[in-house]
Amino acid sequence: MISVQEAKSLILEQIVPMPLHPMPLAMAAGATLGADVYAKIDIPAFEQSSMDGYAIRFDERLLPLNIGGEMQAGADQQITLLPEHAARIFTGAPLPHGADTVVMQEKVEVSNGVLHILDDQLSPGLNVRPKGAEAAAGALAMQKGCKLSPAAIGFLAGIGLTEVEICLTPSVAIIVTGKELQRPGEELAFGQVYESNSYSLTAALELAQVTKINFYSADDELDELTAVLKEALALNDVVLLTGGVSVGDYDFVLRAAEASGVQQIFHKVKQKPGKPLYFGKTDKHIVFGLPGNPSSVLSCFYQYVLPALEKMMGYKSNIPEKGQPSGSLKTQEAVLTHECTKGAGLTHFLKAHFNDGNVTPLSAQESFRMSSFAQANAMIELPEEETVFAAGTKVKVYIFPE
Repeated sequence: MISVQEAKSLILEQIVPMPLHPMPLAMAAGATLGADVYAKIDIPAFEQSSMDGYAIRFDERLLPLNIGGEMQAGADQQITLLPEHAARIFTGAPLPHGADTVVMQEKVEVSNGVLHILDDQLSPGLNVRPKGAEAAAGALAMQKGCKLSPAAIGFLAGIGLTEVEICLTPSVAIIVTGKELQRPGEELAFGQVYESNSYSLTAALELAQVTKINFYSADDELDELTAVLKEALALNDVVLLTGGVSVGDYDFVLRAAEASGVQQIFHKVKQKPGKPLYFGKTDKHIVFGLPGNPSSVLSCFYQYVLPALEKMMGYKSNIPEKGQPSGSLKTQEAVLTHECTKGAGLTHFLKAHFNDGNVTPLSAQESFRMSSFAQANAMIELPEEETVFAAGTKVKVYIFPE
């Protein structure tokens, strides 16, 4: 068995970003920017008013100023401000040549075409957006690896882009194994349980912006599982198997993976839950063998699968140091509200509730139980060799994505 940190490091060493693909900006929401974007021109391309008011020379602010000329947003011709004059100006309009400051219209008095400034807080350049303030020509506007949020889409449109290079999203296969599994909604026969892992994994994948998801199932039979795994590898970039990774007589994932040309990177991690975790690869694919218990599946997904997927998708913030997940799974310290104890030798991940810097471990921590996971918004990590964690101790927590 290897440690949690060794497992995370080994996984990330094997992951390379997906290929880049051009995409219309209007269709790129939620994708990851695959290449740095540089501004082609200054944005704004001229000094611009940020207020409705009057453009003036700051040095003339104490003088009565004649009002001459007007600049509207979208004006196609420049005007020059004469000495001891002010020009009417509107938000977004180019600043007249010779002007350097804009006075808000609420802070002036106009009488017979003469402007008197009433703003004793006026400063040079006030209410003027400098040329290139949003993006200077040739400057880096947005780094690759950024997620294209609505604000990012708007920003890139505002500097004139219509197309971006994005990282392709991997396709993911979910293979559910086990004779005992029944679909939700169907009647349970003796010895059966409802299959839930494909539901939780699908929801977690969709929150991670992975939507190319294919489903497979296989009984606990080596030839059938091998055939299903080969089919999944032929059609997907990532394969997630649930169940069959332990050492029981009907646990065939390791043998099926070997028969399918998958190279084992590791099997078993010193952790609870999820000790039997398997990770392997081919030239073009990565394969995770997740334990079958529902809580173990989701715990291993957050700790190992999600960081791998996000590195594949090129997230800049998700290429963590020392194998620690980041990005959509936020990591921070929190104060433990209740004492926890554990045996030495395994890292424990506890379902928990995080609030305002404090974290409370929940009941029902067993790997088959999802009731507490359904109420959790975080996971506590208790290090491998430590055994007692007093209330008030600071511990590492992982905040689940919403």
